[in-house]
Amino acid sequence: MTLPQSILPALTAVFLSIHADGFVWWLAVLAVLGVVLAHLGLNLFDDYFDAKKKKQDYREELVHTGMRARIGKTPYLISGEATERQLFIASSIFCGLAVLIGGIIFLERGINIAYIAGITAFIGIQYSAPPLRLSYRGMGEIVIGVIFGCLNMIGVAYATTGAFSAEIILLSIPVGFLVMNIVYIHSILDYIPDKMVGKNTLAVLLGNQKAMLVLLFFIIFIPFLAILAGIFWLNIIGLSYLFLFLLFPLAVSLFKMMVDFVKTPEKKFTPKFWLGAMENWDEIVENGLDWFMIRWYSARNLVSFFCVIIIIISIVTLFV
Repeated sequence: MTLPQSILPALTAVFLSIHADGFVWWLAVLAVLGVVLAHLGLNLFDDYFDAKKKKQDYREELVHTGMRARIGKTPYLISGEATERQLFIASSIFCGLAVLIGGIIFLERGINIAYIAGITAFIGIQYSAPPLRLSYRGMGEIVIGVIFGCLNMIGVAYATTGAFSAEIILLSIPVGFLVMNIVYIHSILDYIPDKMVGKNTLAVLLGNQKAMLVLLFFIIFIPFLAILAGIFWLNIIGLSYLFLFLLFPLAVSLFKMMVDFVKTPEKKFTPKFWLGAMENWDEIVENGLDWFMIRWYSARNLVSFFCVIIIIISIVTLFV
């Protein structure tokens, strides 16, 4: 369910790079595959180091006390279907394959790929691993935005073309903010249980719900300001990118849902078609997770649609 956070930005970088000199298709395919494998590996390492840090059934305990919290981040560990050792091995395999692919690209593109991959690997592992445990120090949301937005797009574009692009660097910034937005919204929704178990997310560090919403406002709407700056101030991208403002109502709706969560957390929302796909909705409602998932889905769909529109613009540009 989280793979679109990495796949779509990577594909966006590929389509933006097609017209560039030096573009190589097989390197583009390898780069996207490497991103997917790295994402899977880092996600599993996050589960592994979280499991080493605390019991994985703490959310169930909170729910039993009447706390409103999601449950079952790692049901396969809680149920005994997998052991921590097996989880570590699986994580290592995925990351090892990603490193292998990175090595192939390095042989073709040189040292800059090693720098990008090295920074990504370091902060990705340190997201939840000791000694830094960035996700426990209020840095997790920023790390996710940097890895899956900026470094992802810049790295994939460099792998496919062997050069840096001002257009892709600019567009990676709003994509990074919108990816960060998914995790930050997650931290607001999980503010109380995270605080109770000592996980210092960005929301927990802020501590004040008004401050959380102010920061959320900037995270959600800075991407649109970045697009305007890129068009009218920096002259890096064209007027066609104004089509991204078709998503502005979705951004407003998401922000309003988060304001309502803070003010009236029991308020119910019904999915609308323009909010995008919300898989297994009946099952989600049955399990009492609709309050969380409608906001999470909306945040995910916002960045997904953002990337899809950029891809469409890049394809149309090839033929115009």
